[in-house]
Amino acid sequence: MKITAIRPYPVWVEPRNQLIVKVETDQGLFGWGESGLSGREKAVIGAIEHYREFLIGRDPLQIGALWQEMYRSQYFEGGRVLQAAISAIDIALHDIKGKALGVPVYQLLGGKQRDRIPTFATTSANPGDAMIEQARVLMDAGWTALRLSPSEHQGDTLYEPREHIAATAKWCVKAREALGDDVVLGIDFHHRLSVAEAASFCQKMPSGTLDFLEEPIRDETPSAYEALRRLTDVPFAIGEEFSSKWQFLPYIERDIHQFNRIDVCNVGGLTEALKVAGWSEAHYVDMMPHNPLGPICTAATVHFAAAVPNFAWLETRSSTAEQLGTDSDQIFPVQPRIENACYPVTDTPGLGIEVNEDLIARESFRFWEPPHLKRRDGSVTNW
Repeated sequence: MKITAIRPYPVWVEPRNQLIVKVETDQGLFGWGESGLSGREKAVIGAIEHYREFLIGRDPLQIGALWQEMYRSQYFEGGRVLQAAISAIDIALHDIKGKALGVPVYQLLGGKQRDRIPTFATTSANPGDAMIEQARVLMDAGWTALRLSPSEHQGDTLYEPREHIAATAKWCVKAREALGDDVVLGIDFHHRLSVAEAASFCQKMPSGTLDFLEEPIRDETPSAYEALRRLTDVPFAIGEEFSSKWQFLPYIERDIHQFNRIDVCNVGGLTEALKVAGWSEAHYVDMMPHNPLGPICTAATVHFAAAVPNFAWLETRSSTAEQLGTDSDQIFPVQPRIENACYPVTDTPGLGIEVNEDLIARESFRFWEPPHLKRRDGSVTNW
């Protein structure tokens, strides 16, 4: 079997683009992959086009060797753009191999360790009574792990951290009181805070209010997270923007965090994700995958979650409280579906997903930018 074509499709699926990649073979089998790095799809397409030049004619079943060749056969290896391209191709190759062997992808990863993949859902209302009511509705629908909304998380022009951490902390405490101790509660600050701001936020709440604090600060400096670790006892959930096992290295080996928010569409696909999971297991770090993209990412992550022992929850952005709209039935007629707050693990060969290629070929790419947030003094801050 040989690779005959690699086709990137940048597709607008409200509210942003999805970069879908199809890998075709001379035996009629094909696989679907998805790239992360939302908002920079054109850059990733360029990288895919470079890889396509030497992947055409190669054996798609040699996934590990092709991964190493894509990563190492250049002087400037790695980085988020190249890894996002490798991720999409790697996922598609797993889809092809599963179909060729007649087995679901999780069998390629060591076999199934669970039949259902528990998820966590996110409230969409600003901190307040409406947020707590959304949480109650989610619990009634079967969710036992929830991510609460930080104050002004949907703003698109201004973000002043100190104006929001007190209000968010107050309503996190109220949510814990209202929802009880059995439900898992966390919050995501999208790396908008400094170490001091994140510490102040945590210190405004009684110990045990939150079960995880997601991405409170930027990740470039592991020692900054170690400083924050000394200032709070809330478990950290980080890593959604990490693009290799080497980026995870200091966090895992220095026992900085407790949950890996790994993204299979950014880290280097299933090949790299499985290595991070094994390494994490040795340090008792649980996998808590990032999943705000499309159904191909969801399907790949479901197989990953089924195969690893150290798994906590998979993110879902499709719930009674939130609908991102990235899981279009017209584009993806066959895709993973939530049942009682879990994704069932299916036995369909490959990823178990179908894509309407005629439709995605007609959809136009649209330039999209995340909000460029500023503070009140006019300086740029993190989105």
